[in-house]
Amino acid sequence: MYHVQVPYLGMEFDVNRTAFTIGNFSIEWYGILIALGVLLAFLYAMKSCKKFRIDQDRLIDTVLVGLIGGIIGARLYYVLFYPGDMYINDPMKIFAIRDGGLGIYGGVIGGLLCGGLMAKFRKLKVFAVLDLASLGFLIGQCIGRWGNYVNQEAFGSETSLPWGMMSENTQLVSQNPVHPCFLYESLWCLVGFILLHIFSRKFRRYDGQVFLGYIIWYGIGRFFIEGLRTDSLITPFLDLRVSQLVAAASVLAGVVLLVVFRKRTSLSGCGSAKVMELNGIRDEISQEEILQGPSTIFEDMDVSEALKEEAGEKTEEGNTSEIDEDAEKQQMTSSLSEEISSPEIEETDVDQQQDSENAFEDTVKNGDE
Repeated sequence: MYHVQVPYLGMEFDVNRTAFTIGNFSIEWYGILIALGVLLAFLYAMKSCKKFRIDQDRLIDTVLVGLIGGIIGARLYYVLFYPGDMYINDPMKIFAIRDGGLGIYGGVIGGLLCGGLMAKFRKLKVFAVLDLASLGFLIGQCIGRWGNYVNQEAFGSETSLPWGMMSENTQLVSQNPVHPCFLYESLWCLVGFILLHIFSRKFRRYDGQVFLGYIIWYGIGRFFIEGLRTDSLITPFLDLRVSQLVAAASVLAGVVLLVVFRKRTSLSGCGSAKVMELNGIRDEISQEEILQGPSTIFEDMDVSEALKEEAGEKTEEGNTSEIDEDAEKQQMTSSLSEEISSPEIEETDVDQQQDSENAFEDTVKNGDE
């Protein structure tokens, strides 16, 4: 239990780390908030699948693998840069995640790496998945940072700002109010999500552009917020904060790539109306069309129209055949009529009849004799 104060605003809170217990097993608010952030990010991704032209079933596989990779990456990031020999002396403590110790940048790197490989394996458009995943990251980070508040960790140095907070943990560093860094990062991620969500729907010009925006936006915020914290991980060889170093590199790489790809218009889902039109993308599309692949997504004519046209061609062929048969029958009938009414046939019949009559008369005469 922590007693949290915001003295300049006259606010006080009692915060219990434990949400509830089952026997001897306790469920911590930190874990619940992390799980809630992941759940909201997942629901957002599922809701946005059609907009990004991503198959939901394949994305679920990608999310599961990315989640596992994110947890492993976050733990390894913390262990590798931990300032001490605790994990060297007792390696089994590496697996004691319940005791705390996760690095958000390690989680992002591990999640992107494992999730990206799974997306490639499941034949998804990797950069489109990265765009959607980056929006999910912002949701998860916005909610998950409140777990730091419950644990009274990830706070900053002294401040005289109205929202400076105090607790049993902060007083181990300073007797005065300190920066609530968890709050800064949570709000920064919330604003970033809103801006990039709007950008993805209205202004995105190519797959991967939202992801570049994410690493720039989050990197800028993390660089300055990390500079306020008192519990940062330090690089082993240089007196630099690991997260600030990674954040600066991310921002630089993101800006360079935005410049390099500034004329790119390879889009497979929602974004700029002009670029969508250029790529032949409709604003709404069914799940069945997503499963059939890109050919049905980008064509102006759907399958049903193609079938109708094919059926129409067959009908025209059938009608033509029937017309040809009728013409042939008429021609045969006409020929037969001409033969019957021919004068030559009539003259021949008359001659034969006359010969028959003459022969009959000769027979009668001979009989009389």
